[in-house]
Amino acid sequence: MTAQKKSFLAGGALVGAANGLFGGGGGMVAVPLLRRAALSDASAHATALAVIFPVCCVSAAIYLFSGFVPVAVLVPVALGVFAGGSVGARLLPRLPAPALRFAFAALMLAAGLWSVF
Repeated sequence: MTAQKKSFLAGGALVGAANGLFGGGGGMVAVPLLRRAALSDASAHATALAVIFPVCCVSAAIYLFSGFVPVAVLVPVALGVFAGGSVGARLLPRLPAPALRFAFAALMLAAGLWSVF
């Protein structure tokens, strides 16, 4: 196995662990790692979503069957996430890289501050 593949495997493990532990935070780890792997900003975001989708399904099933997910909250939030995700996926290719980078950093900062306070 090449060094690059080993680093991708280690990065993937880190992303999966963050995603499972924090309920979707893996993308905030995946995007910077994928950008370091020389992917464009848009490709890094799209690839992060593609690789996180299966682990989100597994984590969600585990949480759901463990009783951590209130179904009354799940349905309306899932509908909103579906709508927002559709809009975001259509918007991603239209945003210039600097705007995408700024928006992502601002979201990470806001999420971090919200978590602390």
